[in-house]
Amino acid sequence: MGQAPYIIATDDPVLVTGALGFIGPAVVEALLQRGFKDIRVFARPSGDMQRLEAILCRYQAGGQRVRVIRGNLLSSADCATATNGVAVVFHLAAASDKSFASSYMNSVVTTRNLLESSRSLVRFVNVSSFAVYSNRGTPPSAYLDEASPVEGHDGRCSDPYCFAKAAQDELVVDYGKRFGIPYVIVRPGSVYGPGKEAITGRVGVGSLGVFLHLGGPNRIPFTYVDNCADAIVLAGVIPGVEGEVFNVVDDNLPTSRQFLLLYKRNVKNFRSIYLPHVVSYALCSLWEKYSRWSEGQLPPVFTRRRWYSEWKRTPYSNRKLKEKLGWQPRVTMDEGLRRYFAYCREIHNA
Repeated sequence: MGQAPYIIATDDPVLVTGALGFIGPAVVEALLQRGFKDIRVFARPSGDMQRLEAILCRYQAGGQRVRVIRGNLLSSADCATATNGVAVVFHLAAASDKSFASSYMNSVVTTRNLLESSRSLVRFVNVSSFAVYSNRGTPPSAYLDEASPVEGHDGRCSDPYCFAKAAQDELVVDYGKRFGIPYVIVRPGSVYGPGKEAITGRVGVGSLGVFLHLGGPNRIPFTYVDNCADAIVLAGVIPGVEGEVFNVVDDNLPTSRQFLLLYKRNVKNFRSIYLPHVVSYALCSLWEKYSRWSEGQLPPVFTRRRWYSEWKRTPYSNRKLKEKLGWQPRVTMDEGLRRYFAYCREIHNA
C-alpha cells in the first residue's frame, strides 16, 4: 500500500455506484482495507445485498462505516442525495440490457445525472471497459494500451454495450473540460473471479450446442476482481492523475488455449471445436452479411467487430497502471484461477 498521500482524508465521504454488482463489493472492501470510514454505496431497491453484507461483516470494528443508499440513477433527485458532500465518486454502475436505447439510458443518462450533481467533487472515477477499443487495422504485434484508438458512438459501433460505454467516456471528458470536474477513466479487461461463473467470450461461444473455441493462441486480458478493485480505488485517491485513462490487466496472462485446458481439468470436461483465425473471421463475415440480408433472422452473435475486439491476436500492457498508480496485482494469476475454478466447481456440483 505504500503510496503517496491520498488526495482526500480517510474520513472524507466517498460514493460507490454499482456496489451490488460483480466488481462493486470488491471496491468497497478495497476502500475498507485502506481505512476509509465514510463509504456510501448506491443500490437499486431490488438489489441483492448478500455479497456486500458478507464483506461488511468482516469490517465491523475500527469505526468504519458503510451506508447504503437505495435509489435509481435515472432520478436526478436520487443522484443529488447520494452525491451530497461526497469527495470522490467511483462510478461502476452500468447497463446490462442488450438494446441501444436501454444501454444509453442506463450508462449515459445515469452518468450525466451523477455529473450534474457532482460539480464540487475532488475526483470522478468512471469505470469503462476494453469494449470501447478498436484494433481494426492494427498489426497483431501492436499492444492494446491507453493510446489505442477507441470506437465512437456515431453509429460505427454495432454493439449496444460498446456504444454506450464509448458515449459515457466522451460525456465524462466533456464535463471535465466544460465544468472542471476532475476525472479518471479506468478500463478493465476481462474481470474474473468467484461470483462470475461464465467463461469469457474471448475464449469462445457455447450457445450453438457445441463450444466453438475461437481464441486459440490469443492472450486473455484477465484481471482478478480484487486486483481490478485495487486499481479503481487507486485511480480515485492517488494525486496527479486527473484526466488520465488506465487499462487494467494482470501479469502472466494465459492464452485462450491454456485457459480452456485448465478449465476442463479443474471444473468439467466438455467438447469443444477449435476454429483457426482465418476460419473464425470468415464465419463472422458470412454470419454478419446473412444477418443483415435476412433483416435480423440470425442474431448478431458473430460479427467482424466482435472478431477484432475479442478474437484477433492482441498483446496487452499494464505498464501505465504500475508506473503512475503504483499498482501491483496482489492476487497472482495462478491463485486467481485456482479460486475461480473452485467457485465454478462448487456451482456445478450444487
